[in-house]
Amino acid sequence: MKLQLQHGLPIVSLTVAQYDKWIVLQNVLFDTGCAATVFDSDALAAIGIDIDFINGRAKRMYGVGGTSEICYEQQIHDFTIEHIALNDFPIQLGSIQEPYGFEGIVGIDFMMRAKCKVDFETMTIEFEKQTK
Repeated sequence: MKLQLQHGLPIVSLTVAQYDKWIVLQNVLFDTGCAATVFDSDALAAIGIDIDFINGRAKRMYGVGGTSEICYEQQIHDFTIEHIALNDFPIQLGSIQEPYGFEGIVGIDFMMRAKCKVDFETMTIEFEKQTK
């Protein structure tokens, strides 16, 4: 996966899928300082992933400068990011496109699970984890 700096921020384009539906998100922040992986709820609604108000739980996501947004954390079954199988992976869904300008934020939870290796010389990210 290629890493690009936009306004000094590490941005990636990635494919997200559940079951037989998939979407390519072009503007995703690759954020080692973010504990959880967060997606804009409108972006994932395109592949049938909606906020689960019954089984999910509300969490507050804090951004730069202490601003915060409400997100809903929920387990996603049969979920993949860039061919990395993430069964029962917790993600957060919320409105992040408008306030932050991203379709998603890949957090350290995904990076550790996928065993990401970032090469800043070549601006690439490799995954050590087995693919689907």
